[in-house]
Amino acid sequence: MKAVIPTALAVLLLAGGARAEVVETGPQGFRIKSVQQIKAPPAKVYQAIGEIGRWWDPEHTYSGKSENLSMPLQAGACWCETIPGGGSVRHGAVVLAWPEQGMIRADAALGPLQDEGVSAALFFQMKPKDGGTELTITYNVGGARDFALKAAPVVDQVLNGGWTRLKRYVETGAP
Repeated sequence: MKAVIPTALAVLLLAGGARAEVVETGPQGFRIKSVQQIKAPPAKVYQAIGEIGRWWDPEHTYSGKSENLSMPLQAGACWCETIPGGGSVRHGAVVLAWPEQGMIRADAALGPLQDEGVSAALFFQMKPKDGGTELTITYNVGGARDFALKAAPVVDQVLNGGWTRLKRYVETGAP
């Protein structure tokens, strides 16, 4: 997505890939939900989420490099990206990091949604299931105007592509 907002919008709107589910839309927002069964214990999945620079799709960064992303798993931590030339972007902020309960929550109006002035919460819930982990991810966007509401299916595609990469990273070591 480089550092140009029109390019960011085009990439987001043209993105393909797997879909999870837009479970709710309304006049002011939408909710997306994805459930992944991962062949690893919850503690490993939890740790991997914090290693976002190793699995996030570089096509959905401003710098074009996933390794420029970081997200320490502690309340108040920045989900940030460094941009060549001394720039940076805050994709979100961790508001809950609770390994014992398998929960991570971030305030994160992602990509072009930042321009829309929305409020968005990204929630990861990990539970042991079938010898691995059931990872449920919800993305709740509120305060949306027309553009953001119409973008819900595309946001779903982009995020679900990320969750697929996370699953592969946890199970194989490569996204």
